[in-house]
Amino acid sequence: MKTIISTIFAIVSLAVVTSNSAYANTNNNDKEVSTVLTNISKINKIEIHGNVELYVSDGSADQVKVYNKYYSESALVQSNDGVLRISSYSGQKLVVWVTANDLRAITAYDNSEVKSFGNLSKIELDVNLYNNAIANLNVDAYRATVTVNDNAKATLAGTVNDYCLKYTSSANINTKDFAAANSTTVLISSPEYRGTELANL
Repeated sequence: MKTIISTIFAIVSLAVVTSNSAYANTNNNDKEVSTVLTNISKINKIEIHGNVELYVSDGSADQVKVYNKYYSESALVQSNDGVLRISSYSGQKLVVWVTANDLRAITAYDNSEVKSFGNLSKIELDVNLYNNAIANLNVDAYRATVTVNDNAKATLAGTVNDYCLKYTSSANINTKDFAAANSTTVLISSPEYRGTELANL
């Protein structure tokens, strides 16, 4: 009887371990704790909230790698209809590296940071920053729209054919290493911008 119970327990344990590994592969060593989320694909938009440090890069396949002790922190990473949402409100920044093949938009809120790892080569990219979010991006795109609201800050490098910047303060924008063939800048507090936004509602 003991042998049968031990065998059943071993089978159930193996099934649980196998089920969990389909969703996350965790690397636990002394130097680095990371979790690769393997059930996420077709990312076209990333939205981050709270205290998150996001690194984003181009790649042929989508992958999400979460550093820190992801499952023991108050963090949430979920994907739905191509939108990857990442949020963490712990004191220590949650560090996430996302590789995406067809990324088209990034939206950052609160105290989050977005950094490109290498050059982001895109046909079209839409970046929206709110609150105190920070973006440091190296972009090579045909069309890019960057909106910097509130006290958010953006540092851009690279080249874009058609570029549109919407901002609340020019002091929060750094484009020293950035070039655009055609560019448009819009002050968010201007009556023209407010009229456009109301027309789009």
